[in-house]
Amino acid sequence: MAATKEQFFKPAKPSAHGKGAQTHSVAQSIVAAEAAAREKKTERLRALRLAQPAKPASPPGSKKRV
Repeated sequence: MAATKEQFFKPAKPSAHGKGAQTHSVAQSIVAAEAAAREKKTERLRALRLAQPAKPASPPGSKKRV
């Protein structure tokens, strides 16, 4: 088994541009996933709200003062 350069030396560090691009990509996917979850929750809550019977509106000034 011959000794190779990779066994003794660390491989070259990734460039800052590549690391930044990877971080940006991961951050964008997280933000997109959160936005999709928020939209899904909003639609679910809207459907539940619309399924409830409408409450009668109280006339203005009908609040009791203590």
